[in-house]
Amino acid sequence: MTKIDQLHQQWLKEPEYKTAYEEMAKEFEIASAIIAARTQAGLTQEELARRMSAKQSQVARWESGEQNATIKTLRRIAEATGTHLKISFEKSN
Repeated sequence: MTKIDQLHQQWLKEPEYKTAYEEMAKEFEIASAIIAARTQAGLTQEELARRMSAKQSQVARWESGEQNATIKTLRRIAEATGTHLKISFEKSN
């Protein structure tokens, strides 16, 4: 386990941190999916940005969860990475 993972596990014991983390879980999930699509395509952030006619800094913001990508942007990412965008609604537990 890395130092950051250890800190995260420790911080999850704090109610404020845990609440904030849980509120951002979906953003992190989307960011992780963008990173996975890019890395599976063997692209750097710069290469993905170039394929999308975007800036590398914008790709970094999507991948950090700092900024949400629109559905239109997610489609562009899929096209640029040779993947297929699939969005679904699933019943909550």
